[in-house]
Amino acid sequence: MPASPSTARAINDRFALRLLQQEGPLTAGQLKQLTGLSRPTVADLVERLTASGLITVVGESGEQRRGPNARLYGIVADRAHLAALDVRTEGVSVVVSDLLGAVLAEASVPIGDDTGTGPAVERAVALVERVAKEAGAERLHTVGIGAPGLIDPATGELRDSSGLPEWHRRLVAALQERLPARVLVENETNLAALAEQREGAARDRDTFVLLWLGHGTGAAVVLDGALRRGASGGTGEIGFLPVPGTSTLPSATDCEGGFHSLAGAAAVAALAAQYGVAARPAPYEPPAAALVRQAATTPDAARFLDALADRLAIGAASVIAVLDPGCVVLGGEVGQAGGAVLAALVEQRLRSMSPLPTEVRASTLGGGAVLRGALLTAREGAQEELFGPSGV
Repeated sequence: MPASPSTARAINDRFALRLLQQEGPLTAGQLKQLTGLSRPTVADLVERLTASGLITVVGESGEQRRGPNARLYGIVADRAHLAALDVRTEGVSVVVSDLLGAVLAEASVPIGDDTGTGPAVERAVALVERVAKEAGAERLHTVGIGAPGLIDPATGELRDSSGLPEWHRRLVAALQERLPARVLVENETNLAALAEQREGAARDRDTFVLLWLGHGTGAAVVLDGALRRGASGGTGEIGFLPVPGTSTLPSATDCEGGFHSLAGAAAVAALAAQYGVAARPAPYEPPAAALVRQAATTPDAARFLDALADRLAIGAASVIAVLDPGCVVLGGEVGQAGGAVLAALVEQRLRSMSPLPTEVRASTLGGGAVLRGALLTAREGAQEELFGPSGV
C-alpha cells in the first residue's frame, strides 16, 4: 500500500535531516538534488523543519546568481545537549556536546578504592552536573555511559559483577533519578569498538574484533557491521579465557588464571620489570601503557615486546579460531601505545599459529575510544528520537 501523506512527509523530513547531518548545511536546491523530491515538496519540508526548531538558516551559499544567494539550512545544534561518561574503577570522565556531537565541555575526577559507595556516586553525579553547566546545557537530553561489566541484553542495565565497585551500578540509578534525561548504558569495550569502527582503526571493516588492553582485558565482536553481545551480554569476556602460561584456571567469580593474568595491566608491568624496562607515565596514563610505548621506541626493549606479543597472540588466536574476523584491533591505552610495532609482532605470530589470514592493527583512539563511543551512542539515540516521526 502507498504511504499515507503524513507518513510520506515524516519519511521525507527524516531523509532530509540525515542528509544535513552527514553533509552539513545545504541549500533547498541541494536538498532537492540529493533527495530527488520536487521543489514544492522540499519547500514544504524546509518550512516544517524550521517551524519545529530542528533546522535554521545558518548562512548563504557562495554561488553568485541573479538576485540574492541561496540560503543554507543546517541542523539546530543546541536543540539538545548530550553527555557521555567513561566509568572506570579508578574514576569517571565526562564530556558534554551539542546535538551534532561538537564537544562543549569535559572533565575527569579520580575516585579512589577507599571512597565509599555513596560519596563516589555523589562525586560522579556532581561532575556531570558541573560539566553540563560549563557547557551551557540547562538540561541533558541523552546520556551515554560506558562501564566495565555485563549489560543485561533484556533490560539494558548494568549487571552486578564481582570485582567491580558497587558505585558503578548505583551511579547509573542515581543519574536516572536526578537527571531528566534518557540514560543509555553499554559495556566499555563495545563502545570502544563502535568508535574504532566509525572514526578509528576499523573504519574500512564491517567484521573485526577489538582486543581491549587497558587496566583489564576484554574483547568486542563486530560481525557484518553489527555488534554482537551474546545471550547474556557476555560476548568478549576474554579475561576469563583459559590459556597456557598461567599457574591456575579462572573461576566464575575471578579471572585470575585466565588471559587477564597474561595481558592485564599488572601482568604487563610485571613482564616489563623482568626485562628491565622502566618508564614514567604521563598524567592520567596507565603505567602499563607508558612501559609499552617506551619499549616500542627503544631497540634495547625488543625482548619485552616480543614476550608481550607472544602473550597477546595466545588470546587473539583463540578468538580467530572461532570467529575468523579477518582483522584484530589492539585497543585501549596499551594497544595504542604499542602502535604498529606491537601490532606487526602479534600479526607475525598469528600467521604461524592460525591458517586464517588476520590483519592486526593498533588502535588510533586508545583509551579515549570509550568516551567517544559513549558520545556517538548518545548522539544516535537523541537523533533517533528527535528526527523520528514524533520528533518532526
